[in-house]
Amino acid sequence: MSKNAIKAILVFLLFPALALALSPDEENNIGIYEEAGPSVVNIVTSAVSYDFFYNPVPTTGSGSGVIVDRRGKRGYIVTNYHVIDGARSLEVTLFDGSRYKAEVVGSDPGDDLAVIAVNAPLSRLKPIRFGESSSLKVGQKALAIGNPFGLERTLTVGTVSSLGRTMRATNGRLIGGIIQTDAAINPGNSGGPLLDSQGRMIGVNTAIFSPVGGSIGIGFAIPADTVKKALSSLIDKGYVSRAWIALTGQTIDAADAMAMGLPSGGVLVADVFRGSPAEKAGITASSGSLRLGNVIVASGGDLIIGINGKAVSSMDELNGIVDAVGVGGIASIKAVRKSKTIYLKVTLEEMPRDY
Repeated sequence: MSKNAIKAILVFLLFPALALALSPDEENNIGIYEEAGPSVVNIVTSAVSYDFFYNPVPTTGSGSGVIVDRRGKRGYIVTNYHVIDGARSLEVTLFDGSRYKAEVVGSDPGDDLAVIAVNAPLSRLKPIRFGESSSLKVGQKALAIGNPFGLERTLTVGTVSSLGRTMRATNGRLIGGIIQTDAAINPGNSGGPLLDSQGRMIGVNTAIFSPVGGSIGIGFAIPADTVKKALSSLIDKGYVSRAWIALTGQTIDAADAMAMGLPSGGVLVADVFRGSPAEKAGITASSGSLRLGNVIVASGGDLIIGINGKAVSSMDELNGIVDAVGVGGIASIKAVRKSKTIYLKVTLEEMPRDY
């Protein structure tokens, strides 16, 4: 036996309290888990799928959620939209093991967020403390609590690995400001909180990048500021009000623009919805199509190159600017039509819920 091993045994026998002392970082982890843990819930979903012969087959899934509010006898829980999407029934298990039926009160596929509600005693409902995701720094401590693979109330620890990532939502919209972390996130963690060293929620864990189906240290969370912005609307109205310009377009880069005889890249308008803000403003849709190499692109429509003084080079940028302007706002469009630069003003309206 080595001298170091003998010394360690002697320390343990003579000074057990010293040997078992916790480091400040360990004490911080424990304190966060004890404070934030009761705000985290396990969500079990039940749905119905169909086999090859169209026979109904019951299926179940699971995820995490975090209590964010309580009003009257109801507790409101934030989770991911993809956790509850298609569910016929929901059951929530609180930190103390008590179970309650839940119902969806609001959903936002565009940010992969949803709010569900349970009727439970207020004494069992502890809302999480919110942090500010806008002030995060790469390298900060990050902790995740959730139910990976159905293993309830699991804590993992890491750092904020990167900021400002983008991720595609289930409805095709781009979610911006995504937080990347190396705190282990696995299937079942979706909807649980990402916390800072003060125990405040800085994000909602939503996805991982992994070729093996489990954590390899690349996880993603929706920023807390996005959650706070959507929360009251999800609870009060059941959805998030978003502005829309109501057009579809194709991203045209500089090389494609040159081949098409256009002065620059931008968004080539392919279609304009009837009765929409874009149609009312006079934006022109494409009248045909042409082949560029192996790709078919729209032709004959307006090429949008700027909105409100900001350059537009893709549909994602266009959607991001429209979101920022908001419902009822004015979008000043700079476009190219038949080799001439034109300017149009669009009054943005609320996006239909079924879009």
